[in-house]
Amino acid sequence: MTRELKDRSAGEAKPESPRLWRHRDFLLLWSGQTVSEMGSAVTQIALPLVAIILLQASTFEVGLLAAAGTAAFALIALPAGALVDGLDKRMIMIVCNVVRLLVVGSVPVAAAFDVLTMAQLYAVALVAGVCTVFFDISYQSFVPSLVRGDQLMDANGKLGTTDAFAQFAGPSAGGGLVGAFGAAGAMVVDALSYLVSVLTILGIRTREVPPPPRRAEETLRSRITEGLKFVAGHRILRRIVACTGVANLFSGMSGALAMIFLVRDLQVSPALTGVVMAGGAVGGIAGGAFAGRLSAKIGSARIIWVSALVFGAPSILVVLAWPGWGVLLVPLGWGVGYFSMMVYNIAQLSYRQSVTPPDMMGRMNAAVRWVVWGTMPLGGILGGALGTAIGVRPTLCLALVGTWAAGWFVFFSPLRRLRDIPQEVSEPA
Repeated sequence: MTRELKDRSAGEAKPESPRLWRHRDFLLLWSGQTVSEMGSAVTQIALPLVAIILLQASTFEVGLLAAAGTAAFALIALPAGALVDGLDKRMIMIVCNVVRLLVVGSVPVAAAFDVLTMAQLYAVALVAGVCTVFFDISYQSFVPSLVRGDQLMDANGKLGTTDAFAQFAGPSAGGGLVGAFGAAGAMVVDALSYLVSVLTILGIRTREVPPPPRRAEETLRSRITEGLKFVAGHRILRRIVACTGVANLFSGMSGALAMIFLVRDLQVSPALTGVVMAGGAVGGIAGGAFAGRLSAKIGSARIIWVSALVFGAPSILVVLAWPGWGVLLVPLGWGVGYFSMMVYNIAQLSYRQSVTPPDMMGRMNAAVRWVVWGTMPLGGILGGALGTAIGVRPTLCLALVGTWAAGWFVFFSPLRRLRDIPQEVSEPA
């Protein structure tokens, strides 16, 4: 059973042209995200280097730090989604970025006064992670309010390209900033990037359709349950969640070990780690740029499993790297992995947004992220523990194989028989 996709605008007419280059509000959101993602990519390099270089953190402590950054998705994603569906998503994004500005900015301040500790780094990662939960759920739920259904793939592709470009340019800038100002000083850039994002979001004029008033018998628990039932009851969404959750578990393992593998196993200098990681991010930029064309040629639904199983297979090249020229295998393998991941994420997000009713969007995104991001802290802990027990390289090999193998969840599903994403909201089946 289907029903026509409701108008997701807030009373402001959507642009007649399907192109987004003249869409003022989308461009504001996109530009703010570009700057913010660039800053976050710097911190992705700088925060573990603060722990490794300034505080001499162990392999397990670095893994625990990675877990702290994603733990909030396991702890609060479900209630966050229920709250987001009933609140102004634009205002939530503004508040979250202000808080992230303050907590990330506390690291260079504490380092300057020589009072920085691992406890503070864990707290910063956890608080920033809580804000990221609310921001990302609001952000993904807000995009369909800005653009039409047939523009979602284009919008998600542009936003995905931004993320990949940040992974390309951010680590390079981060490595240079670490070399020039130290790991803690480099985090100032991330703090300021959140300010830029706040200013751009304030400039967005489009407002959402106000959510329907809550029924008297509705509770937070009942709204959470409704979102979980929607995702679990949808025969394709639940397979996408399984695929992404398992992939993120193993990705959390490899992410926790990436810096240690580069610095300690491959003997890459801290200043050059960003350059190596940026080389891999080129694949993500290509994935974001070509996702639309690939989905048109292969099928906007079929591309979900093709990207995971076919495009992602050569990522195993990373573990074959050795010190010296062999380090080049790392950006090559990561580049393939980023390409695969970007195409997959754009396609599955567009599918989710297309089949979900507007008043369920926040809870759907929260339920999905509760699972798929909730596995990442466990992956970080497992990565640190296994890296200590059996070595960094064998653990990284296990993580990369596991990430690829997760694609079989979507291959053995009804999704395999679909070529394209439906253009109407479907009831769960």
